[in-house]
Amino acid sequence: MSRNTLLIAGLALLLAVGALILQFALPSGGGVSRSEFSALENEVATLQQGGGLRIALLDAEEAFTVFTDAVGDLRRRATEKLAEVTELQQGQSGAAALSERDYQQRLMELKAEFLDAQFAVQVAMIDMMIAADGFSDIVGELTQLKEQIRPVVDATGELVTTAQVGAMSADDFDSRYSQLETVYKQSDQLLVNIAAVKVVAAAKEIAIERGFDLVLGRKNVHVYSNPAVIVDITDLVKARVSTYL
Repeated sequence: MSRNTLLIAGLALLLAVGALILQFALPSGGGVSRSEFSALENEVATLQQGGGLRIALLDAEEAFTVFTDAVGDLRRRATEKLAEVTELQQGQSGAAALSERDYQQRLMELKAEFLDAQFAVQVAMIDMMIAADGFSDIVGELTQLKEQIRPVVDATGELVTTAQVGAMSADDFDSRYSQLETVYKQSDQLLVNIAAVKVVAAAKEIAIERGFDLVLGRKNVHVYSNPAVIVDITDLVKARVSTYL
């Protein structure tokens, strides 16, 4: 089987796994606008006077940092590698002293290393979820996802080695890099959806425990909300999500 065929097959399998996992995903939408939030707040204030709805507010993006912080060291490595790519492209890091050939080889090396670092974050996050009791309901799907991206992760490592020895043209590199990056983006979205499901689950648990009737997702930054009317439960959700890991 050729390398291109392997990658395309890997992507197809990854998407098939994604179809299984996405049944757990968040509904579309994800929040309310500032104007919608203000209107809701006014309506709730009226309801509160008569003992009506109890509403909570959740910053889902902030709650998601529980997962990213858990693999913080690996994420920093990827960020540092991206900074190296950017510096080279902007003419820093001695780029001016490099010949065109050496510049292209160095750029290929850094880009391959950056993608490899991103995959390392993904694998670590999948391993963390598989080992966590809070993800026992989808451990089978997570294990399958890990198996499906393994050949792509290996291919990325091979790309790093090939780029480092300068054994490929820029066009060949770009083609292989693009295929690998596509798989990375697909699997990354799946992981985001999985994590989002757990954030929603934590929010529901807390809402029920504390007697809230509605939890709003905070999509846009707002200047003020009356804490007597709408309570921000983001920190509570983060603490609950941490217990899942």
